[in-house]
Amino acid sequence: MSLVVSEDALNKLQALMDQVEEESLLRTFQNVHQGCVTETLMRFLKAREWNVTKAHKMIIDCLNWRVQNEIDNILSKPIIPTDFYRGIRDSQLIGLSGYSREGLPVFAIGVGLSSFDKASVHYYVQSHIQINEYRDRVILPSASKKHGQPITTCVKVLDMTGLKLSALNQIKVVKPLLQERTRRKVQVLPGCGRDELLKIMDYASLPHFCRREGSGSSRHSENGNGNGNENCYSLDHPFHQKLYNHIKEESRIQEPVEPIKQGSFHVDFPEPPAEKAEIVKTLESELHKFKISNGTCD
Repeated sequence: MSLVVSEDALNKLQALMDQVEEESLLRTFQNVHQGCVTETLMRFLKAREWNVTKAHKMIIDCLNWRVQNEIDNILSKPIIPTDFYRGIRDSQLIGLSGYSREGLPVFAIGVGLSSFDKASVHYYVQSHIQINEYRDRVILPSASKKHGQPITTCVKVLDMTGLKLSALNQIKVVKPLLQERTRRKVQVLPGCGRDELLKIMDYASLPHFCRREGSGSSRHSENGNGNGNENCYSLDHPFHQKLYNHIKEESRIQEPVEPIKQGSFHVDFPEPPAEKAEIVKTLESELHKFKISNGTCD
C-alpha cells in the first residue's frame, strides 16, 4: 500500500466520520480513539484492506454495538463479591506482565489452562470486555503520555501449555485461510519463549511462565507458591488490583447512593456477515477433513 493511496483512503474515511452527527456515536467513538483518531482510522482501514466503504461500515457497526450494549459504562460494573471474581480470574487466565522497551503493554494469556468453569459465559464476556476497555482507555493512553507518542497496540504472549496436540495441529488447517498481514503478527517461540522475548522487553516484564527454562506454564508463579505479585493472572497481581479498584471506584462515582448490584452484564453479539459466515463454513469443512485424515472423526 503506497503512502499516497493510504493517505487518500484515510482522508476519505475521516470525511465520512465527520458526517456523523448522532451524539451517542460521537461519544462512544471518543472512548474508542482516546485522542488517537488517525491511528484508529488506520486500524479499521487495514482490517478492511483499505476499502473505505467497508472500513466505514465496520466503524459504524462497532459504535452502534457499543451504544446498544452500553459498553461505555462497563468499567463501572464490578463483578462481585470479590471471592466470586477471584474464581473468574483463576479460570480466565490473562494479565498484564509489563511493557516492551518501546512502551507496548505486554499481556499474557493462558490459552491451554483457562477452564472457564467458575461462572456463566456472561461473566467471562463481561470480564474480557472490561480488560480490553481498561487497556484501551487507561493503559494505552497512560503509555502514550509517558513515551510522548501514540501507543495503540500491545504485545500478547499466548501460553499453549495444556492445549491438546490435536488443537495445535489444527493451526495447519487455519493458517492458509488467514491474511498474510495476520500471519506476520504471529510468532511461535521455542521453549518457554524467554530468550526471544528478552530481545524486546526486560526480564521484569516477562510473563511468569517465561522466566525459567523448562518451568512450563501454571496458574501459579514461577516458584510454584502462587505469589500474586509474580503471577499476572492472579487477582492479587498489581494489574488486576488496579483494574478491580478502578471499576469499583467508577461504580461509586456513577451510582453513589445505590449499593453495588450483583449480576452479570449481558452483551449481545451481532450475527456475522455473509462473507464471515462463509469463512466459518470453510473452517468447519477443512477441520472435518483434517479429523478424517488423522482418523479422529467419530
